Amino acid sequence: MPTGERCGVDLSLINSNDIICVEETAITVRSYRRRTTVPSKIYKLLEIGPGDSLRWVALKDGTVYLTKIKQNNEINVPETE
Repeated sequence: MPTGERCGVDLSLINSNDIICVEETAITVRSYRRRTTVPSKIYKLLEIGPGDSLRWVALKDGTVYLTKIKQNNEINVPETE
């Protein structure tokens, strides 16, 4: 695996100062509706709750970006300390 690459994603393309959490989980599909489980740390960081919407963006290289969508369709970016 090339330097800076983890789980098939080249982390050298991401500014390390922007990373606030990295979670790795096994795939869990809940029922025929393909519901998935969000890791608890990510759930808390994004302040996700019932009724919230998430945007999934899949790239050709297999990278997937997940963002919380605010009511006015803005992307929620958690603040860091």
